[in-house]
Amino acid sequence: MSSYDAIVIGAGHNGLAAAVHLAAKGWKVAVVEQAAEAGGAVKTREVTLPGFRHDLFAMNLSLFAGSPFFAAYKDKLFANGLGIVGASDCFSSAFPDGTWLGVSTDLDATAQRIAAVSPADAERWRQMVADFAGDAPHIFALLGAPMPSWATAKIVYKAYRAKGAAWLGDLARLVLSSPREFLDGRFENAKLKAMMATWGMHLDFAPDVAGGALFPYLESMANQSFGMALGRGGADTIIKAMVATLRSLGGEVHLGRAVDRIETSGGRATGVRLAGGEAMSARRAVIANAHPKLVFGRLLAADAARADFDRKVAAFRAGPGTMMIHLALSGLPDWTAGEALKRFAYVHLAPDFETMASAFAQASACLLPREPVLVVGQPTAIDPSRAPDGKHVLWVQVRVLPGTIAGDAAGSIAATHWDDAKEPYAARMLELIERYAPGLSGKILGKAVFSPLDLERENPNLIGGDSLSGSHHLDQNFMFRPVFGWSRYKTPVTSLYICGAPTWPGAGVGAGSGFMLAKMLAGDPS
Repeated sequence: MSSYDAIVIGAGHNGLAAAVHLAAKGWKVAVVEQAAEAGGAVKTREVTLPGFRHDLFAMNLSLFAGSPFFAAYKDKLFANGLGIVGASDCFSSAFPDGTWLGVSTDLDATAQRIAAVSPADAERWRQMVADFAGDAPHIFALLGAPMPSWATAKIVYKAYRAKGAAWLGDLARLVLSSPREFLDGRFENAKLKAMMATWGMHLDFAPDVAGGALFPYLESMANQSFGMALGRGGADTIIKAMVATLRSLGGEVHLGRAVDRIETSGGRATGVRLAGGEAMSARRAVIANAHPKLVFGRLLAADAARADFDRKVAAFRAGPGTMMIHLALSGLPDWTAGEALKRFAYVHLAPDFETMASAFAQASACLLPREPVLVVGQPTAIDPSRAPDGKHVLWVQVRVLPGTIAGDAAGSIAATHWDDAKEPYAARMLELIERYAPGLSGKILGKAVFSPLDLERENPNLIGGDSLSGSHHLDQNFMFRPVFGWSRYKTPVTSLYICGAPTWPGAGVGAGSGFMLAKMLAGDPS
């Protein structure tokens, strides 16, 4: 039997971050992954035509590039092949009337675009950016601390000393507000508000859902202040670099090896048994970089002593599903709003609050939305290496969709199983893009569609096609993620820990939960 200090189940970026840090601290670590490739929801693959590299799920690596894990290990990661490409034209929104707004790192350029629709909003934008410079260190420190913890309390106290009680009150109001409440209270122009609110839909926060204001604020300000980061050659550059770094530190990565069950003895996790019967023991920790429903529903034997915990895990609510459409193109879309849009990493198609709210309500009712939100990624505008010379890839994320289909809000698709509905629904999405970029269909060289069901097949953690591994609404966020009282990565099983998107600080490629857990296990000072 192979013996280790820690065994990590799942080679997603959080599991790899935990393994890298523990290995750097001298632990003997093995990562076990059922898929043939590492990465979890960060994978790049030629799914349309040879030479066209598509990010299957995550594309934006800004959270990783700004993370404490990256700050600690960037030299090793770069030495092991990490490539980051910066985007100065970050995100934009195209509107049905042929206009657009967008955020670039050139503050004057962004403000001039906003001033064209509202001079007053342009001044408010400049002020918000100026305020963000002083606010960001406190906010990001909170998002990078265990929840709850003494470290969190120290950060709050430090912010109180630096900014005052009123600032803390304003931050609490921001955290609790809906996107509409936050944006209506600060800006007057509907297009500017829609441009920012679309970021809420990335985390399944429709305009009127409480707790949804923080992400639009942070993404808008961070993109304005720092730009956007993409992976050179594909998002999987971070995974390749992390795997190589782990191996250089003596850690092991076992791919194509599914865990059949987590072994326990006397209420303590002692290792894992792989499909096929091989056993691996863990002296100090078993870390599951996996959805808690999979851990406590499949990998662990039932135990009456943790019945209440298991019941709460079973009630952990998935967010809506997601569809991914990957296109190989002869050229970038010809946006009606203007050639300038071809420079942007993201083009959002979400014209107003009403469209976003309707899409969310319809998906929540298990209906195919008549017009969902489209996040159109143009990575080859930033990194041409992902496609043959002169060619491009398009990354289209459809938000939000039902995991299971009861009907079609538009009344035109009769299929109620995703295997039958995905192609006609993808065709509707391409028609929607054509409204903003006529002639797109004539540029398509290859296409690959991943329905919500396909996402779950590709990665079992994406239950129902929920790319976020659990709703981030207030009752499942902060100290409630995934279960109140168990938000610090421990579980009722001694020496068994969970990290990943279902745990604080949630979804995204910031490697926060894996790194924070590893620091706790290693006894690092907070």
